[in-house]
Amino acid sequence: MYSKLPEKQYKLFKPILGLIFKLYYHPKVIGKENIPRNGSIIIAGNHKHVMDQCGVIISTKRVIHYMAKKEYFDGKHAWFFRMTGCIPVNRSIHDNDAKTEALNVLKDGKALGIFPEGTRNKTKKFLLPFKFGCVSMAKKSDSYIVPFSVTGDYKFRSKNLVYRIGKPFKVTNMDLKSANNRLEKAIGNLMKKSINEEKGKKKK
Repeated sequence: MYSKLPEKQYKLFKPILGLIFKLYYHPKVIGKENIPRNGSIIIAGNHKHVMDQCGVIISTKRVIHYMAKKEYFDGKHAWFFRMTGCIPVNRSIHDNDAKTEALNVLKDGKALGIFPEGTRNKTKKFLLPFKFGCVSMAKKSDSYIVPFSVTGDYKFRSKNLVYRIGKPFKVTNMDLKSANNRLEKAIGNLMKKSINEEKGKKKK
């Protein structure tokens, strides 16, 4: 069972680390009101950078338990991932322990964070193929999925780093393939909207 202890540390350090993140990267967050204030939710978005979860974390008062590759828990920043209540995932196997912990988070009415692509997209592809873990857990736990997108550059005082959070939806009555397609389309549309808005600014 996931530990509730890190939630106290999470709430203690979040204002400090969140302020540093905002001052350094200057991200724009759109749609933060779409994150439900209570109940089990899975926050799912595209993955391009190790800091992708931060824009969502600063957008809600809720504690978000992110699923993260176990390698993060072996390095010098392991303390940070443990402190923030992340769930280690062994990507070389079907990590049932990680899935059980994630489902426990949802069954407890908490918030879970997932990147459906499974890894950072370092290719020129718009999105990597989505894995089924997100929609599978949402279906099993009857949780809402809150899609979000990250576009732009992680640079000091970035002028185009945008987090766009979409409307929550459920996939309880959908088959997994249809649910995954809906999630991929939702995230893709959010990305396209931000990209098109940025292009419009450049034309002015």
